[in-house]
Amino acid sequence: MFPFKGLLKLAEIPRSTYYYWEKTLGRPDKDAELKSLIQAIYHEHKGRYGYRRIKSELKNQGYKVNHKKVQRIMKELGLKCIVRMKKYRSYKGEVGKTAPNILDRNFEAETPNEKWVTDITEFKLFGEKLYLSPMLDLFNGEIITYTIDSRPRYSLVRTMLDQAFERLTDEDKLLIHSDQGWHYRMPQYKHLLKEHKITQSMSRKGNCYDNAVMENFFGILKSEFLYTQEFESVEQFKQELALYIDYYNNKRIKTKLKGLSPVQYRTQTLIAA
Repeated sequence: MFPFKGLLKLAEIPRSTYYYWEKTLGRPDKDAELKSLIQAIYHEHKGRYGYRRIKSELKNQGYKVNHKKVQRIMKELGLKCIVRMKKYRSYKGEVGKTAPNILDRNFEAETPNEKWVTDITEFKLFGEKLYLSPMLDLFNGEIITYTIDSRPRYSLVRTMLDQAFERLTDEDKLLIHSDQGWHYRMPQYKHLLKEHKITQSMSRKGNCYDNAVMENFFGILKSEFLYTQEFESVEQFKQELALYIDYYNNKRIKTKLKGLSPVQYRTQTLIAA
């Protein structure tokens, strides 16, 4: 048997270091409860939350903890948030007239139904393509409504608009921003906005940053939903999509919204007013 001192010398470990780790390893983990909570939040949201949102959710549950500590613990536990992808391009040459970029990257809105943004994204499933057309309120990032179809026809956008208009009141003065996709340059689309006294705004050609909030939503949708689940059929995909958008609106918190979900933020703001 080797003497204790000889073993430490062989391993090139100072005696003080050995005793420190012996003492530390014998202690209960003071962060055990916090680690358990972080894991629970992470898995409840299917890996969609990074350390900032987990920190906000902990705060909602009454736990005050520094974001750096949450980040460190997540790293220790191997909990990582997932990445995002690109969108469908709907530009088809000179079809109808464009509108000026009135929004001009001012993505802040003081009230609901003041500024909406829209676009179309594409999914590929079971050898088929599906096209999603949502409307997002810049006030709180809420998805007001959406439509989905196997073809990117004009009715995809028209039906979505009809559903979104149900949210409006006579007092609302609304601006709707989109890219220069052919749907939004159609005379029918322009007439519909004019009929409802809505101001139309469009991104500059080929400039995705002019509609960055919508681009960001599509990235989140694909990384948190499309690429994290397996679907058995198109119908099941549509059912799961409805559940995800309900989750996104009602449960998924945003640091920008003071750690609340879009619907919680809108409800709290209206109560305060």
